[in-house]
Amino acid sequence: MNCAAPSDVQARVSAEEWNLRVNLAACYRLVAFYGWTDLVFTHISVRIPGPEHHFLINPYGLMFDEITASNLVKVDQDGNKVLDTPHPVNRAGFVIHSAIHDAREDVQCVLHTHTRAGVAVSAQKCGVLPISQQSTFVLASLAYHDYEGVAVHDEEKPRLQHDLGTASFFMLRNHGLLTVGKSVAEAFLAMYLFESTCQIQLSAQAGGELLQVDPQIIEGTAHSMKVQTSGLGADFVWPALLRKLDRTDTSYRT
Repeated sequence: MNCAAPSDVQARVSAEEWNLRVNLAACYRLVAFYGWTDLVFTHISVRIPGPEHHFLINPYGLMFDEITASNLVKVDQDGNKVLDTPHPVNRAGFVIHSAIHDAREDVQCVLHTHTRAGVAVSAQKCGVLPISQQSTFVLASLAYHDYEGVAVHDEEKPRLQHDLGTASFFMLRNHGLLTVGKSVAEAFLAMYLFESTCQIQLSAQAGGELLQVDPQIIEGTAHSMKVQTSGLGADFVWPALLRKLDRTDTSYRT
């Protein structure tokens, strides 16, 4: 095992990995900023390109606004630390994230939350309803997984993989929300839409009769997103989010 103090991490990893670390740390800070945290009990992970199948995940026990590029934990597919660190890895986080990274070569980032709105909608039999513009993006690529208890058993992995399939949005019943993306930016933007969808749905259900979106409109949402972001997708908004963080606290970059 390689031993590296946090201040030495940048010198011990590739430039590509360091850039991933900075973006992942930024994502943790943004999740904290938008109020999507559950103390220390959820996770965001990133696959590091290469044949080793390593990925980065948060040091278990730190709040999301304490995450930095250096203190992220680098592990292999078996959960073994690749760079030494005093911080443990949450078993439940490892089971869910490693299962998805193992099954989806197209996915670089996996983002999982336990927000009040997300858990509330995940407990509704109807799931996500087509009642908002935000929901149309979610419903275009949404999958569900039934609750099996706290995810600490490897036996659940094949079912997680099967239920997710090729979807980008994953509702874990009675548990929370999960998004995947080809980049950190893509997974974050997906979660922003997913969380907004759930919040809007709960607010709308507290009012009068609901008006649903025509299913044909949902089929065209992928094209609509490309037009709205000049073909850049999540990369269109990510630089602005980093600037937002940098105006208040740049420590995530260390």
